Amino acid sequence: MPTATEPWTTLADVLLHREALVCRLAQGRPPRDFAGLYVSDEEVARLLLGLPGLDGPGPERVAEVRAGAAGALATARDAFAEFLTGTSRFAAVCRSARLGPGEAEVLALLLAVELSPARQRLVAYIQDSVQLPRLTLATLSAMFAEQDHPAERALARDGGLLRAGLARLAGEGPWATLIAEPAARLTWHLRGDDSPDPALPAGTTIRPALAASLPPASDPPEPGGRGDQPDGGLLLVHGGDRESRIRAVQERRPGRGLLNGPPPDNEAGWQAVVREATVGNLTVVLDLAEPLPAAGRDAIRRAAHVDWVLSSQGEQPLETVPDRAWRELHVIDGAADADDWQAALGREPDPAYRLSREQLRLVAAAAAAAGGQVAPAVRRLAGGHLDGVAVRIRPRRGWDDLILPPPEAAQLHELAARHRWKDTVYDRWRFSPLPSTGVVALFAGPSGTGKTLAAEVVAGELGLDLYKVDLSSVVSKYIGETEKNLERIFGAAAAGDLVLFFDEADALFGKRSEVSDAHDRYANIEVAYLLQRLETYDGLVVLATNLQRNIDAAFLRRISVAIDFVPPEEPERLQIWSRAFPPTAPLTDLDLDFLARQFKITGGVISNAALGAAFLAAAEDSPITMRHAVLSVKREFQKLGRLRTEKEFDRYFDLVNRESDAAPAR
Repeated sequence: MPTATEPWTTLADVLLHREALVCRLAQGRPPRDFAGLYVSDEEVARLLLGLPGLDGPGPERVAEVRAGAAGALATARDAFAEFLTGTSRFAAVCRSARLGPGEAEVLALLLAVELSPARQRLVAYIQDSVQLPRLTLATLSAMFAEQDHPAERALARDGGLLRAGLARLAGEGPWATLIAEPAARLTWHLRGDDSPDPALPAGTTIRPALAASLPPASDPPEPGGRGDQPDGGLLLVHGGDRESRIRAVQERRPGRGLLNGPPPDNEAGWQAVVREATVGNLTVVLDLAEPLPAAGRDAIRRAAHVDWVLSSQGEQPLETVPDRAWRELHVIDGAADADDWQAALGREPDPAYRLSREQLRLVAAAAAAAGGQVAPAVRRLAGGHLDGVAVRIRPRRGWDDLILPPPEAAQLHELAARHRWKDTVYDRWRFSPLPSTGVVALFAGPSGTGKTLAAEVVAGELGLDLYKVDLSSVVSKYIGETEKNLERIFGAAAAGDLVLFFDEADALFGKRSEVSDAHDRYANIEVAYLLQRLETYDGLVVLATNLQRNIDAAFLRRISVAIDFVPPEEPERLQIWSRAFPPTAPLTDLDLDFLARQFKITGGVISNAALGAAFLAAAEDSPITMRHAVLSVKREFQKLGRLRTEKEFDRYFDLVNRESDAAPAR
């Protein structure tokens, strides 16, 4: 915190004292009431005498006063120059802004006046106006009359003080009356307050310097722009996830904190970013979702003293890179390693989750709210993005609930194994993960044959949540909206390590058609985008369709496991009927062999029929009988639009054809 005896305030006081003497002795202007509110006759005469070509004592006496103060001013400047090499906050800001000695003197004068009401009264006297307690450009020009001093030019657009955002010009009217104001953020900083600049873009954070040396998260930087340069200046970082790019920057900026956030959308925001980086000696890391606008390129070019980083998922177009020397850095892998897990959660990595560093940071915050548990934190990470476009199914049924022929059951076990052991195959054994390490399964078969149940069982086997995508929320008639919804789904799924289940997948993954109108063209674009996204997804995706031939051939080439779900035969139907009634259900005279033999229906229809029979019996307050089961099968046939034949219903045919279903069974 500055004191009255520091060299920078001493220099300001010498300059102000000298100018006050010039006013009183050389110009003969005594202090007066209502200064600046009117122009007296004496002042008019003095102004006329000061004009070129007229005689007057002013210039000689001014030179005399300045000569008398030269010794004190030289001593103050020497002390100030020594002070700028020290560790004070003022000196650190001057070095960070790369201010020249003259620019630093102007800044010292502005700040000294800003911090002292007494100096403000003195400035008002010097400028002969109670309405001017801060220095104008004309006064600065007069106070620093030396030929090589920047004086008021320190406040030009590319002058050191404006370039670094440390001061601004206020007021309207003639150039000479514009008022120089130091930035409030700088004034508070000198008073010991380090609250971030309120004009910073929303979401901007300050990250401390990396405390320990970590293994590299990226390739070495590649030279670019107008020539090779060491790390510093402008760095383009792309690839990986946001946290991995941040870490790559920290590794190459040891000892430097980071100012990280989105690019500003106005001039005040850019000035705040430059000012905060200057005051805190920070590296600015801008997270770019789209190419840098022209205003941003101009701000980065002007603020050459700031260390800039442009962070993005993909490479920036060359025409949008600011016009200054730059280097490029590609982040290879964004996966969180053991050091990241230890730093974030204080534990070894959980092999069930393959999280990026950005996802791990969010999971760590969610785990703190979940009592330190990782699994619910990971589920919470994905759920917030998928709610509204997918339905979460928490697996509750296992292999015993799934009745399939042995070949299909074996394929499902292979599907689970492909996802469980992919780290071994791709990471340890170094198989090529082309196009990605993801697993895509195709379940084809009629409705009710167990496709959804099979997906739930596989998800339960892997300990993952199953998200059934709501196609009505995904597919949009508006151009580009479907792709946005799909990106939201796949991005969230990658974060949560879960199973994505696309039911009736031919609505999204269907064959591309010939282009006959704009709608067909954009529909084909959606299919192409979906294939591209599917090829880069590292999780487990299950596509369910009634007919495999409806799926586009390009998707079929990406399928890892394809399983045909066929309607169950009599042995499978008997098992399904047996398990459709819980052991606690009251059953009387229920002929399951007859039901399995006579009715060639799918497992889904059997489950519905058993449930319907239970409700019929409950309404009569009786056990579940064959009458209830047969009548419930009748209802299922009606829903399916299927005819009731005597061959199927056999001895119960008269029962289902009676007007009243309440007749007793034979």
